[in-house]
Amino acid sequence: MNSLSLKNLDKLNSKEYIIIKGARVNNLKNIDLAIPRKKFIVITGLSGSGKSSLAFDTLFAEGHRLYAESLSSYARQFIGKIEKPSVDYIKGLSPAIAIEQHSNIKNSRSTVGTLTEIYDYLRILYARIGITYSPISNEMVKQHTITDILEYINSKQKGTKIIISFPIILKSQTLKEKLKSELLKGFIRLIIKKNIYNIEDILNNSDLEKQIDNDTSILIDRISVDKDNPDNISRIYDSVQTAFFEGDGICFVEKYGKEKKKFSDRFELDGIKFEVPSTVFFNFNNSYGSCKKCNGLGNIFDIDPSKVVPNNKLSIYDGAILPWQSPAMNKWLKPLLKNFKEYNFPINTPYKDLTKRQIEIIWKGYKQFEGLNKFFDFLADNSKKIQYRAILYKYKGITQCNECKGSRIRKDAAYVKINKRSIIDLLLMPIDQLYKFFQNIKLTKYENNVSKKIIEEIKNRINYLINVGLNYLSLNRASSTLSGGEYQRVTLATSLGSTLIGTMYILDEPTIGLHPRDTFKLTNILIKLKEYGNTVIVVEHEEEVMKRADQIIDIGPEAGTNGGEVMFQGTLNELKKFGNSHTANYLNGKETIKIPKFRREWNKSFIIKGARENNLKDIDIEIPLGVLTVITGVSGSGKSSLVKKIIYPAIGENLYMNIPEKGKFDSLEGDFAYIDELEFIDQNPLARSSRSNPVTYIKAYDYIRYIFANLPSSINNKFSPGKFSFNIEGGRCEECSGEGFIKIEMQFMADITLKCEICQGKRFKKEILDIKLKGKNIYDVLEMTVDDAIYFFDRYPEVIERIKPLQDVGLGYIKLGQSSSSLSGGESQRVKLASYIKNNNRDNKHKLFIFDEPTTGLHFGDINKLLKSINRLINLGNTVLIIEHNLDIIKSADWIIDLGPDGGNNGGHITFEGTPENMIKLKDNLTAKYLKEKM
Repeated sequence: MNSLSLKNLDKLNSKEYIIIKGARVNNLKNIDLAIPRKKFIVITGLSGSGKSSLAFDTLFAEGHRLYAESLSSYARQFIGKIEKPSVDYIKGLSPAIAIEQHSNIKNSRSTVGTLTEIYDYLRILYARIGITYSPISNEMVKQHTITDILEYINSKQKGTKIIISFPIILKSQTLKEKLKSELLKGFIRLIIKKNIYNIEDILNNSDLEKQIDNDTSILIDRISVDKDNPDNISRIYDSVQTAFFEGDGICFVEKYGKEKKKFSDRFELDGIKFEVPSTVFFNFNNSYGSCKKCNGLGNIFDIDPSKVVPNNKLSIYDGAILPWQSPAMNKWLKPLLKNFKEYNFPINTPYKDLTKRQIEIIWKGYKQFEGLNKFFDFLADNSKKIQYRAILYKYKGITQCNECKGSRIRKDAAYVKINKRSIIDLLLMPIDQLYKFFQNIKLTKYENNVSKKIIEEIKNRINYLINVGLNYLSLNRASSTLSGGEYQRVTLATSLGSTLIGTMYILDEPTIGLHPRDTFKLTNILIKLKEYGNTVIVVEHEEEVMKRADQIIDIGPEAGTNGGEVMFQGTLNELKKFGNSHTANYLNGKETIKIPKFRREWNKSFIIKGARENNLKDIDIEIPLGVLTVITGVSGSGKSSLVKKIIYPAIGENLYMNIPEKGKFDSLEGDFAYIDELEFIDQNPLARSSRSNPVTYIKAYDYIRYIFANLPSSINNKFSPGKFSFNIEGGRCEECSGEGFIKIEMQFMADITLKCEICQGKRFKKEILDIKLKGKNIYDVLEMTVDDAIYFFDRYPEVIERIKPLQDVGLGYIKLGQSSSSLSGGESQRVKLASYIKNNNRDNKHKLFIFDEPTTGLHFGDINKLLKSINRLINLGNTVLIIEHNLDIIKSADWIIDLGPDGGNNGGHITFEGTPENMIKLKDNLTAKYLKEKM
């Protein structure tokens, strides 16, 4: 069904279609659209053409408004009136769930496990069928019942003589007082060293009294085993119950003159009292279940082993332990060097090759050698002296909690196991290994009956995480460390686990951060969502996703004010034949991203030796200078660990930059001295302030304010440039502090943003808005797109010079005053790129630019623009290093470094280094397989 032929929307059935009439949000051109329900729909088009305006600002915003209006009048009074999207009407809307790229989770306690609810199911599972084992004897800890003792006694041969007794519990009484008390209760005999005596005789015989020890017990009953005699069973039951009551939970059962067995209705063994497993016992978000050392955070500010032993390839003799290299502190090491033969300790073996026991000796000490722990305790005890305090602080950092091993849960939770695995083991293992554990789990009939449904839920949710390409994550991974794409896919997996029906899912480019290998799996998930009876609407550029969609809606023809029209609605094959849009032209090959005619040669490089952060396998890697290098590999193969935690900190430290987090590697070698500056261009927001926007970030707004302040009407009113600023008092609206909206914080739902009633969202006072340039006031200018502003300021080269780079990187569609918080990660990244291009390398310095997936949110046409900007940086004498999955960027690289072969524990190796032409010759390489098709 082609939307361009729609005339009678009113006649369509709203049970079969979502009907949109006259949508005018942002740049949408009064469009009419009928989207079939319970289908898989892809909305595509150039960046800024209006895709998100249609999907999120129109469809989801209206769904959100309708939900708010369905609340009680009491709840609505706190919200105020939510503005209706600029649309005539929308019919056939289902309850809507928007899954966006932004990962705004700042709560350090939120993890993949809590987000997906798998952690909650694990807590229930371990509380129900977890078995506690003593860390001393490794024996099962059991809280005995009277039935357990009855079964034990009746398991003996008929006629066997059995004695039931309980221990002497003195508490505040003397021994004589206790014995007299027991006589009054009717207990008349004691068992001392397997002999039975009358209590009265003991009270009258001091020699007998001296024989009483901890093993002495008070006799309750003597019986013969006869499991077929009901009276006998009743008698045993009463005796055991009495023993538990009088013996403070302890009962002894002795085979006359032979073995004596201890039973306890207390949960204890080997002198340790254990906690009875419960859901709260495994909850790190509760003070009862959280690790007592890190309070459930998993990390602490403590001695960082990687700072103590920075180079683990050195031996103890060669100085592996950095704080003991100084003459003053070397005395701590001497006992180990002196007695290493006696201790059987290999002082010439590299630290990394030492056994667990040998490393334990270094830290905990052995005989005369006191160890590192005692050394740091000494420094702490003497921290009043500045030199000791300085040494102590030097070796501290944010490090994994050594008590809970980063799992966040209390230490004794590790004693509770299912199939020899504790909940801590499960939280720390990769998702794919966790799935194998539950596939092979072996349970008793009772355990299976109790946990069958729980295990099914866990397996389903784990399977969804694997299918969205997140098999390398662990449940313990903090949500705040997830990329936008990872967060979106975790949320998607959670939604699938909830198995909602009749819902409208709206997703914003779920393939971000995915290797082409995983895109097919993700699309299967989206189709499954549809098959549950949901409407799935995806804003996407990936051709693989388009191939499997029921319908494609192409928005265009261009971006910004030249976009906002429905160019096409139909299948992929119909779109290819349509041939009247950029999307169609790229799909049918009329427009292409060309392979470079030649690859740049290089003769300088820097080398990272021994990178071993996270899953990196102690690799040596060479990064060429003066060319475009792309780091590739499947999700979780180690790309981010290599670039963000090794390369960036290593170069940054050499340039005396303040780098807070540094991964483990041995050395930085080669021509790194040629790098004068380092820029890491990530997808983080431009600034924390909601008033931050592109025009202030690229320093163009100062010139615009100056232009307005020099207009005749401004001069007459004595308006300075500061009057046109929304960041300082003067000309801005003080009701909303120049933001144009007011945020209302909600406790029972998401925060609500409402247009400021004083300035009506225009951010400035009326007298400031009366000042106009070419008929436009300062608010109108901030509402202009970059493309429009270039035309508007054609006579002001100082403004054009600063905003033109935004157009060059494919951001001509964004508004000058658009809030930074509304920009996607990819858009924020490209604004940063534009600010560097603006400087034009006038200082002739060699800069290393690092990009983290810059194609995020880009249409094929926009990738062309991005590549031109990146090549411009290189042609100015710089180096560009990119983490990327996009095949068009990979095929344009001068040099490729591929990590793998897979993700998680199976990643971290270098599988290829070279040009794209050499890469496609590989046979067993996942990236090469897809790159070959592209080239």
